[in-house]
Amino acid sequence: MQPRFVIVPAVPIEKESFHLRGRYYAATVCGGFDIYDNQAKERLKPSYPSRTDAQVHCEQMNKRFDAG
Repeated sequence: MQPRFVIVPAVPIEKESFHLRGRYYAATVCGGFDIYDNQAKERLKPSYPSRTDAQVHCEQMNKRFDAG
C-alpha cells in the first residue's frame, strides 16, 4: 500500500529571466521539497529546504495517520 504522505520536489522558483534573439529564457532555482497528500491530492505547506527535513516530517505525519 502506498503511504498517504510522500515527498515531491517543490515547484522551481524563477530567479531571473532575459530575452535573447526573440526567445525568453528563465533561470530557476530549486524550491526545496514539499509533502504531497495522496488522499487529498494536494501539496502541503510549508516547503522544506532539504530532502532530509521533508523526510523527517513526512515520516511523522505517516506515523500519526497510521496510528489514528
